[in-house]
Amino acid sequence: MSGFLSALPGAVSQGLIWGIMAIGVYITYKILDIADLTVDGSFCTGGAVFVMLFSSGVNLWLALLVALLAGMLAGLVTGLLHTVCGIPAILAGILTQLGLYSVNMAVMDFKASVALSITNGETLNKLLVSLRFVKGALDGSFPFYRHPIIVVGLFTAALIGVLYWFFGTELGAALRATGSNQNMARAQGINTDRTKVLGLVISNGLVALSGALLCQYNGANEINVGRGAIVIGLAAVIIGEVLLGKVFRNFALKLLTVSIGAIIYYIVLQAVLALGLNPNYLKLLSALVVAVFLTIPYWKDKYFAKPVKRGGDGNA
Repeated sequence: MSGFLSALPGAVSQGLIWGIMAIGVYITYKILDIADLTVDGSFCTGGAVFVMLFSSGVNLWLALLVALLAGMLAGLVTGLLHTVCGIPAILAGILTQLGLYSVNMAVMDFKASVALSITNGETLNKLLVSLRFVKGALDGSFPFYRHPIIVVGLFTAALIGVLYWFFGTELGAALRATGSNQNMARAQGINTDRTKVLGLVISNGLVALSGALLCQYNGANEINVGRGAIVIGLAAVIIGEVLLGKVFRNFALKLLTVSIGAIIYYIVLQAVLALGLNPNYLKLLSALVVAVFLTIPYWKDKYFAKPVKRGGDGNA
């Protein structure tokens, strides 16, 4: 139990970082109604671009910005394959993800893993988040405000604020209308192909940004770091919706539920690991978590919903 409690701050920190990726998944899965599998590749792309730029002396914020733009470019490729080439969205995402493996290897100078020199105190202090800040902020080695929960929490709040503003604009409303009803959106003069591409660009930009933050947190980026990312993103979206969807109806709060869902997901994983589960079974556990939370709403509607009373059944 003590081991689980000591690992809890780290689990919450990782949940917040992956929550940014899950918000990106929410945009395609829930708003656009597109199953985008580019995520597994663009997540690694963000980390790969960041680690190479930052290691070469580029300013941290500039490296984060370029990582964001790299993810947006990956989303643009998927969007163009889908809208211009007529390839189904799920297959377009798979093709981009497949191509990104080679791109990511090339960015990382064909190394499976590239590490940040966090043993260097000067380099460590430049980072926005790090696993070392989790304990360091509690034992006084680092200022408390550098704890990843505080830093990524504020980062997430600012991100949700920007997205809330954007989806309230005419362009954002057009994007939401496209996912809600494409035919009606076209009838209103909306270029649905353009809004689909835009949604994929924004989504994968956020995914890559999350990958860049996780690269800092872990102190390294690995070529397979994004494998299964889509499952984690879906788990966060579904857990948040099932547990808090009926309470949080405002759009900004819906985005917040996604982040909370990611935190819950990682706390559950940490609890299971504390019970002695072999880490090699984590992917299977992730799939089971998603399956369970997808099943709950279906069973609830099918077996526990109250039957609707119809009028006119009595005698005239």
